[in-house]
Amino acid sequence: MAGEGQAVVVDGICKSYGGDVQALQNVSFEVKPGELFGLIGPDGAGKTTLLRILTTLLLADSGSASVHGLDVRREFSAIRGIVGYMPGKFSLYQDLSVEENLNFFATVFGTTVKANYHLVEDIYRQLEPFKTRLAGNLSGGMKQKLALCCALIHAPTVLFLDEPTTGVDPVSRKDFWGMLGRLRDSGIAIVVSTPYMDEAARCERIALIQKGQIIAMDSLAGILASNQTETYAVRGEGLLGVLKALRAYPETRYCYAFGQEHHLVLKGDADPKGAESFLRAQGHQDVSFRRIEPTIEDVFIALMQDQADV
Repeated sequence: MAGEGQAVVVDGICKSYGGDVQALQNVSFEVKPGELFGLIGPDGAGKTTLLRILTTLLLADSGSASVHGLDVRREFSAIRGIVGYMPGKFSLYQDLSVEENLNFFATVFGTTVKANYHLVEDIYRQLEPFKTRLAGNLSGGMKQKLALCCALIHAPTVLFLDEPTTGVDPVSRKDFWGMLGRLRDSGIAIVVSTPYMDEAARCERIALIQKGQIIAMDSLAGILASNQTETYAVRGEGLLGVLKALRAYPETRYCYAFGQEHHLVLKGDADPKGAESFLRAQGHQDVSFRRIEPTIEDVFIALMQDQADV
């Protein structure tokens, strides 16, 4: 039976918000127990809508989904007892202390902090010096650690995290992903959404999602290996002028700024020497081209362009 033994099964989920706004379009995937699965995509791609459906907070228009074999529509009450959820916006009680928030959420799920303290001990140890501080007065990284503790205190078997590192400093982001890795190693299935492409490397498998559709799904290495697009990095004086000229070049498929250089993809078998000559003819003499291995950002843009060309 398809999906048997999986922690999460999503099959053909569609969701619209009226009119032409299609939040999700025929989304399907499975997550194994003990797997760290990433939903990678920009704001508005449908990540939050999908997580709300999987945590029984929103109903899909069509399709089906289950968590450990429990249907999200019919068995929502049972699902809420076995999943942990961190929404994108900090949603704990800001006028309660760290300790009070944790005790409150344990009580809601009919347990105690003492009973499940082993699940959050590594994380809570960092919060303990601030246990009497109001949640609203914590730093961004500490707020996310507290939210993670509260999502874990009832011993869930599946954890859903909606952009947990958005707005968090780089050190706290790295620390947070280390925590997720340890949770995954303990057997918890984790589905995490993020707009940060670099965080794809932290996941065992990823789904690239754009405009409510999954445009690729595999391990990061698998997605990178499947990309056959030749990509060139272009440097030169006057980056904005170089970008405009490259976009005007007839053999350019697409070109975009990438840090202190531009990434260029040409049509078909077009020779980059032609693009270089075109730039020089436009007055951009100090330019350099080099072929590069595409990053996950490059692959995502290539897939979006393929989707637009269909």
